[in-house]
Amino acid sequence: MTLTKSIAKQVTYTDANFNHMTEEEIYEYQGRLLQKQLRYVYRNSEFYRRKFNEIGVYPEDIKTIDQFRQLPVFMNKEIEREAQRESRAHFGHPFGTNLCSSPDEIEFTGTTSGTSGDPTFTYTFTRGDLDFLNRYIAHMLDYGGVYPGDRLLFSHALGIYATSSILWGIRSHGVLPIDVDVRAGSKMILKYAEMTKPSAAMMTPSLAEHLIDKAPELIGKSVGELGLSALFTVGELGIGIPEVKQKIENAYGCRVYDYLGELGFSCDSDEYHGVHCVAPDLSLFPTDLVDPETKLPIEIKDGVIGEVIGTEFNLKALPRIRYATGDVVQVFTLECPGCGFKGKRVKVLGRSDDMLIIKGANVYPSAIKKVVANFFPEVTGEIRIVLDNPPPRIIPPLKVKVEYGYSFDKRYLPELEEKVINALHSEARVTPDIIWCEPGSLEKAMTKTPLFEKRY
Repeated sequence: MTLTKSIAKQVTYTDANFNHMTEEEIYEYQGRLLQKQLRYVYRNSEFYRRKFNEIGVYPEDIKTIDQFRQLPVFMNKEIEREAQRESRAHFGHPFGTNLCSSPDEIEFTGTTSGTSGDPTFTYTFTRGDLDFLNRYIAHMLDYGGVYPGDRLLFSHALGIYATSSILWGIRSHGVLPIDVDVRAGSKMILKYAEMTKPSAAMMTPSLAEHLIDKAPELIGKSVGELGLSALFTVGELGIGIPEVKQKIENAYGCRVYDYLGELGFSCDSDEYHGVHCVAPDLSLFPTDLVDPETKLPIEIKDGVIGEVIGTEFNLKALPRIRYATGDVVQVFTLECPGCGFKGKRVKVLGRSDDMLIIKGANVYPSAIKKVVANFFPEVTGEIRIVLDNPPPRIIPPLKVKVEYGYSFDKRYLPELEEKVINALHSEARVTPDIIWCEPGSLEKAMTKTPLFEKRY
């Protein structure tokens, strides 16, 4: 099934007041929100009070966002873990000394997965926080044509993890989530979709692709026969790759939207133009960028690339202030060519800790994957970057496993290899050794598919 092309509906800000403001007016308004939030966290958090005192700068000294961006990073994942160890020892709760509300006011907490260390309770909210955040999810669902009374297949690893906070926003919109933990397996996910007939679904791009291959075998029908009208994906590069977007949309027969939690979502366009940042009253995202290596501020202009420093307004439990997220994005400031949205847009390039340094050049795995995917169907698009030693510095040549296509004649691999290497050299600044793999041999994960194969 091929999705019929249509004119993209314009994305709007969640708070309609911003639709009538210039970027300069929005920036000034964010400055006022920032001043208010800095005073709040200083009064209510031992961690933030200590940080301001250490640098000798206080909330009332900060008059503009530009001044704020000159401050050092306050927190990253390891500092957050230490703050949580300290709060467990001194206060008997796990939420960190950066907690600004009483622990008794917490309505929801969701942790990170803990794959790179102890899990952190980063996503911790009061009832007021949840009510505030729910608006963004409801706004996205409404844009995607998911309305009160509909059902939505929600297939992530649930339990204590961060994605489960999205369920509050789904329910607040009057939509019934059919939540199936991915650990239940492909057959159970597809069975629930068959039984409940949801009009939309949320999952990772990896799982969406995985179900395309598995559905005929497990339920005797294609994913296009599930009758979805919208699919929302999160957590990976995914539909930022044109071939992946087209594959998923054609298979499911519906539009696929990329989203970043409450921060924004992609538009209803045939081409991918990035996540539209619809929440200027939630955070500074993506206005505060730094160089991933030096952590120095970067000027925001069209096409700039940098690491996101997170600062949240209006949240009361555990707002992040000058938090080094590790997420590297490219920011676009010009009007969206697909839908006409006038605010900022971002494309996620990867994680700063995934960055490889090869002969002095910074290389992101997502860039390699994107270039390789351009050769579909001669390749499947699945890759693994083989690491013989810990990143980021790599002794060349970089080794990349690539699956050739299901119908590709292996006799022509030398010619294909030359084309792939030339494209990677010119577009991703890397000249790798290609290790060809049979199609389907690099298994997709149901949560996030890894890009690295670590041999060290």
